[in-house]
Amino acid sequence: MAELREFETLELARALAERLALSERDWHRLKSNRSVRAREQLAAALVFLLKDAPEEALPRLQQAIGWLDRSISAPPCPQHGTKHSSKSDSTG
Repeated sequence: MAELREFETLELARALAERLALSERDWHRLKSNRSVRAREQLAAALVFLLKDAPEEALPRLQQAIGWLDRSISAPPCPQHGTKHSSKSDSTG
């Protein structure tokens, strides 16, 4: 614990948020894990609260609650979203 005293609270919160953020590599595996996603959002909210930005923290807190109360679900993978036509839309 003595080692942690060297760091500012905001630095610790940022490190925690970075640690809990889903990486691209883990996104498919953990995108629907409600506990993981809630932790990710709560850590981000904490960073914004410590930066005195409650307007940025509130949507992240709401997302965390949504994960926990099951009112939200994972979005589709950006790489597997709507396919665009290979034809050009321009008409000349």
